[in-house]
Order: sequence, then structure tokens, then C-alpha cells
Amino acid sequence: MEVLNQLMMFGGALFIISILASTLSPRMGMPLLLVFLIIGMLAGEDGFLGIQFQNVKAAYFMGTLALAVILFDGGLRTEIHLFRVGLRPALSLATIGVVITVGVCGALAAWILGLSWVHGLLLGAIVGSTDAAAVFSVLTMQGLALKSRVGATLEIESGLNDPMAVFLTIMLVELMVTKQANFSWLMLGDFVWEMGAGSVVGIVGGRILAYAVERLQLSPGLYPLLALFGGVFIFGLAAVMHASGFLAVYLAGLMVGNRVSRGLFNIQRFHDGIAWLAQISLFLMLGLLVSPHRLVEYASSALLVGVLLMFVARPLAVWLCLLPFQFSWQEKTFISWVGLRGAVPIVLAMFPWLAGVPEWNFFFNIAFFIVLISLLVQGWTVGPIAKWLKLHVPTASSRVQRVELGVPGQVGHEFVGYKLADGSPALRRTVGNLNLPNKVQLVCLLREGQPVALSPEQKFQADDHIFFLSLPSELELLDKMLVGMQENERLSAQAFFGEFVLTSRAKLSDLSMVYNFPVPPEMANWSIARYILSKYRQPVVGDRVTLGQVEFVVLSMRNQRLLKVSLKLHK
Repeated sequence: MEVLNQLMMFGGALFIISILASTLSPRMGMPLLLVFLIIGMLAGEDGFLGIQFQNVKAAYFMGTLALAVILFDGGLRTEIHLFRVGLRPALSLATIGVVITVGVCGALAAWILGLSWVHGLLLGAIVGSTDAAAVFSVLTMQGLALKSRVGATLEIESGLNDPMAVFLTIMLVELMVTKQANFSWLMLGDFVWEMGAGSVVGIVGGRILAYAVERLQLSPGLYPLLALFGGVFIFGLAAVMHASGFLAVYLAGLMVGNRVSRGLFNIQRFHDGIAWLAQISLFLMLGLLVSPHRLVEYASSALLVGVLLMFVARPLAVWLCLLPFQFSWQEKTFISWVGLRGAVPIVLAMFPWLAGVPEWNFFFNIAFFIVLISLLVQGWTVGPIAKWLKLHVPTASSRVQRVELGVPGQVGHEFVGYKLADGSPALRRTVGNLNLPNKVQLVCLLREGQPVALSPEQKFQADDHIFFLSLPSELELLDKMLVGMQENERLSAQAFFGEFVLTSRAKLSDLSMVYNFPVPPEMANWSIARYILSKYRQPVVGDRVTLGQVEFVVLSMRNQRLLKVSLKLHK
């Protein structure tokens, strides 16, 4: 009993330290997952606490469960229209891209390190896929609002590429254990089954789960739990069927996130905390599992493989896979760089360990060291590189509170609060002429903590807190009416988009007369929208096209229709 009490005390202390350390991560720019990993290593056998943890089966189970929770949360937050934008390029990267990365990295590693081709390819398969936990965490913690095509491609790729990496790793481990040297077409059939059955289980199971959340009458606190354990059940069901549980649980989260209206925000908020718990647990455990003194033996080999992976294999795979799609060189460069490695390579490195491969120590320590390198080098530089390549789209938000109201017969209504900044458009209005959408009701105005009467003549002031009853579909309009920009944010947006806002229906010939730029005769009657669509089949906010010394930047979209464009003049 005393041992259990000590375990709870030390476990609680580790989690508290990890949570408190998260406050330092944004200030230092350090990826938060790296912080958790280092804390685990410091508490491990070579650290201050000297905790001995070598139970690989328990580590594999916990790691798989944590990844399932993280992927489900990632699916919950992926909007379906972004999924459509990024699906095809992400699917290409998650299948062909992984194969190219594994082949190039494995072949070069085998040649340079003197390994057999099976050992080289196995090493490539273990470290060849991007990690969902690392990608989601780094993009969120660095506050990056990427162009939707780039952000969607990265997040969907990290959610979909695990099946290919798992398939290649298992296949190569089996070849190594059975001493076979021939590829069997049955293995390819197994992969098709894993992907196909995993997709069906995820989509069908996710729709059933979404229907249950929408229709069942439960206590409000049970809906997030129903979604969570429904996702875990879908993962387990797919795994029992020898399909891809990772793919199934990601697609299930996507279905729930885009088909549920009742309680979705509360479900997402709950799963945000659960996903953080899963990430902290996962990386603390992986830090405890490794023996830091052994990493030094493999440092030179791991550094070499890491350089090959980051600067040769990943960029080559990205540029080849994205050739059929309309990605700029800046977008391809950024996607190449954000091939973050995290928990997945370490979990995959447990496969040789579990299978009893004699060289398991080599694969595990190399994979762990590469994860450290990736989080240190790539994770630390994601933000600056996104801004340097002009892929970070300026945004502003001052929404301070959002709570769903459990009013019978009023499914979907939310209580939404804002704090008015100095530059808020609402400061120029009174309560009577706020011009709210039909489905939005002003409920309360607080000034210096005290309620203020809502008379039509009442003027808004900076730092006022105002609260509305609204449907989720109206929040975008409310943001535009109430969110103000600080001067530095306004200048940043102006530098990115330009000063002149135009309708997408404006003709190029008319604009050429005003701004004095040449237009080819065959394009004289083209609208800006037609010109942009000739360059991008699916334009997104932030896309740029140039015509002479003029640059058009996509400013706003609605339902995949281009609404407004900004114009920048270059000298």
C-alpha cells in the first residue's frame, strides 16, 4: 500500500511539473512535447529520481491508447471543407510519400552505416512518418494560422500516414524474424484491407456515434465521455478486424466533429484536456523508457540519419507527391520542413523489441535520438519559417467565453462573451444600432464588473464585456462586428494582404485602367475570380497571384466561393 501511495505522489508531481513547465515553452519557443520528454528522461534511470521502467508491453499499450485519443481529438477539430481541400495531397503524402521517404532514407542509411537492406529499410519505416501529436501540438502552441491548404494538408497527412508506417514496419519485422527475403503480394492485400476496412469502420462508426450524441438524452457531462469511449471502441473494433485503428479513430473524430451540433464545443473542450493528458502521459512514459547513457553510443549514426531524413528523403517525397497539385514552392518547402517526428517512431521502434529482434536496441535508440533532433531543430523553427515564407495568415480574436446552453427545445444555442478592445468596430455604435443578425440576442453588458442597463442609447466602451445568445453559425459575423485589431495586428494584416479590397467580380481591364498594369488581350474581360481560378482549382485565403506589378491576394471565401480579394502594388 505504501508503494502505491508513493507512486501516486511521484506521478502527480511529474504531471504538475510538466503542466507548470508548459508556461515556459511559449516564451522560449521550445516545443512543449520536448519539455515533457526531457522531464521524463530526468525522472528516469539516469535522472534525479532514478525510476526504472522497462515494461515495453505496458509502454506499447499506453502509447497506442494515447495516440488513439490524440488522433480522435485531431479529427474532432478538422473542418470538413478543409478536409476536402487537403485530402488528396495529404493522401498522396501519407501513402506514396511515406514509401519514398522510407526507401530513400533506408537505402542511404544502409549504404552509409553498412547495414543490410532489410535493416536499413526497417530503420526508414520506423522514422519515416510524421507524427500527429507533434504536428498538432507545435502548430497549436506556436499560434500559427496557416493558409488552410497547407495547414489542412499537414494535419490530415499526420492523421493518415500511420497505417502505411505500421504496415511497412510490421512487414519488415516479419521478414527479419522469419528470415525470408521475398516480398509476398499477400502483404499488399493486407495493406489494402487495413486501409479500406479502417476507412469503413471509421466513417460508419463515426456517423453512428454522432447520431447517438445528437439523439440520446443524457446528462450534459456524459456526452464528452460517450464521444471519447465511442472513439476508443471504434479504434479497438478496427484493430480486432486487423484494420487500421489509427485511420478509423481519426475518421470517426472527423465525422463527430462535423455532424454534431449539440454540445460540440463542450465535447471539444473536454477532449482538448484529455488530448493534453494523453500527450503528457505518452511523452513522460517514453522519456522514462529510454536510457540516456545509451543514446550517446548511437549519437553519430542517429544524427546522420536525421540529416538524411530532414534534408533529403522528406523534401524529395514532398516535392514529388505534390507535383500534381497546385502548391507554391514556399508551401512545398514548409511542408517538407514540418515532417515532425514524435511518439509514433518511438512506438514503432517497440515492434522489433516486442518481436525479439536481436538488434532492437539499435532501432529504439536511433528512433528516440531522431525524435529529439526533430523536435529541437524542426519544432523550434516552425513559426519563424512560416512567417518568412508568408504562410502565416494574420488573424485576431477576442472571444473570451463560449458555453452551450442546455435549454430544452433550444439545441445549439450558446452563451458567447466578448471583451471590447480599443479598436473594436462596436465602439462606434450604440446598443440600438448594433445591427445584430436575426438569430443573435444581446443579453448582458458588464462594465468594470457591474451590469449596465441595455437602453438603445447606451454606448459601448473599451474593456466592456458583452454577452450574446447565439447560434454557432452566427459567430463569424459576431467576430467581424466586435473583434478589434491592435495597431501592430492591423499593420501585419495590411503588409500581408495589401491595402485595397476588391470584389472578386471586378474585371481585370477596369482595374488595369486604374492601377496601370498590362492585361493580356484574351483576359481583358476576365474577372479577378476567373484569373485566380486559372491558377488555383481550390483557392484559399492567403493565396497569391501576380499580374505585372500587381499582386492579388485572396481575402475571404464562403462555401468554396471567392468573395473578396486584396490588391498589392509592387514597385
